[in-house]
This record gives sequence, structure tokens and C-alpha cells, in this order.
Amino acid sequence: MRRAEEFVRLRPLLFAIAYRILGSVSEAEDAVQETWLRYEASPTRPASVKAFLSATVSRIAIDVLRSARVRREEYAGRWFPEPLLDDPYEDPQRSAELADSVSMAALLLLERLSPLERAVFVLREVFAFGFPEIASAVGRSEAACRQLAVRARRHMDAGRPRFQADRRERAELADRFFGAFRDGDLGGLRELLAADVRMVGDSGGKAPLWGTGVFGAGNVARVLTSIVAPFLRIGGTVESREVNGQPGAIFRDRDGRVVNTLALDILDGRIQTIRAVINPDKLRHLGPVADAWAVVREANQARRATA
Repeated sequence: MRRAEEFVRLRPLLFAIAYRILGSVSEAEDAVQETWLRYEASPTRPASVKAFLSATVSRIAIDVLRSARVRREEYAGRWFPEPLLDDPYEDPQRSAELADSVSMAALLLLERLSPLERAVFVLREVFAFGFPEIASAVGRSEAACRQLAVRARRHMDAGRPRFQADRRERAELADRFFGAFRDGDLGGLRELLAADVRMVGDSGGKAPLWGTGVFGAGNVARVLTSIVAPFLRIGGTVESREVNGQPGAIFRDRDGRVVNTLALDILDGRIQTIRAVINPDKLRHLGPVADAWAVVREANQARRATA
């Protein structure tokens, strides 16, 4: 098999590894492209193409993450991963681990780990790589990688949210939520929200946001119902989609441009957290991006016109 064909076959896995380490679609795509350039330039054929490419993309992602951490510490407001609609890598035997590991909540937990811990956790716990392969990828001994894995697993288990296991029940609850949202049904929304629900967003200081967040079922339901009617009135749409392996939606303006995404964390039959990504820089991989400020201004005008 030629190098290009081998690379194309393994590309979904390489992107999946890089995205989980970096939490960024654009940076993961760049890491995969750099991996191809290094593979193409390699004078020898590796004994295991999969091991070589996985190690290469992991090392590149670790280096990128180290420099990205400085930028994230200076980031305006909350930092969320770039939303991922479709994970290109599929493994039926590990589908649950793959879906959980790409959730917003899990990726935010991974942010607490060092770059090496994060890479080791992703390679071991998500993709079931052996420690010899992991050691080669991160440039540490197998013993050191085992210690990194234990430490990373301990941190993740301590903070990991326990999502509802039944995906069908979770999807049905999300359908009810977005149905009540589109209808502006205040009571219906409150019924589906946990008492201590929080709605938080990532605008990067480049799009309108509701302060530092909205907390409590009553407050969140009121904010959501105040948003939806004028947004729909000016031609906006709410498209239910899985976002980072969890129920969510894409908001679009009348021309189909992306305004923001929402992702829902569901536990014990209630929505615990609603995360919005509004920063236009994090939405460009989804298609043309709307001017969120203009959308809000027009929606406010529509609200005042009917008041």
C-alpha cells in the first residue's frame, strides 16, 4: 500500500487523537497535516505505520498544547473546546469511551492535566494503546508512562461527571428540551432542568454573552424563553445536533450562518449544564459564521416591537 493510501486510512484515528489532546479542531487538523509531511519526508518505512503516525501526531500535539496553554491562560472569559459535530474515528468496541472522551465536560477535565498526562491518558484510556507504544510517542520510559497514566486517571475519576448511560433516553430528553425551547414553554423547560443547572458560554470577548453565566432552573428557563421568540421571529433556526458526542444544537441566522452551538450535560434525567460556544473563531470549521452582535441587535428590536 502506498504511503498516501496508508495515511488516508489512518487519518481519522490521527485526528481523533490530536483533537482530544488539543481540544481544537483547527489545531488538530494542522497537527495531522504536519504528521503527513513528516511521514512523507521520512527516508525509511516504519515497521508499524500506525505506531509511527500515532506517535508523531501525539508528539506534535503535545508541543502545540504546551504553547497553547499560555494563550488559554490569557483568554478572555471561559475557554471551551472547539465544538466537534462528527468524530471521524469509529470503533464499535470502544464507542462508549470514544463518545465520553470527546464530551465538553471530559475535555475540560483534561485541561487540568499536564500535556504529558493528557497524551498518556488519551492514548491509554481512550484508544487502548500499549505502554511500549505510549512510551515511544511521548518520549518517556514505560515505567514513567504507567505513573503518568495512574495520576491522570486519578484526576479524571475525581472530577468526571457521570452522564446518563442510556443514549436513547438522553436523546429523548434533549428532544423535549429543544421542543420546549422552540415553543418558549417556560414550564416545560423548568421541568427538564436540574435545580442547580448552569448555563455558561465561551465568547472569547468577541461575541455577546450573558455575563459570567446563568444559574438555577428558574433563571435559565427565563433567559432561554426570552431569547427564542425574537430569534425565531427574525428567521433564526435551532438545529438539533450532537455536539461533542452529547445532545446539542446549532443556532443559525436566516441565511444559514452559524451563530453559536449548545451542548447539554444530562444526569439523572435532568439537564445539569448548558455550554454555549459563541466565539466566531471557534465556529469557522462549521461553515460561514454570523455576526452575533448584529443578530442580537435585530432580535432585541423584534422584541421591543412586540412588547
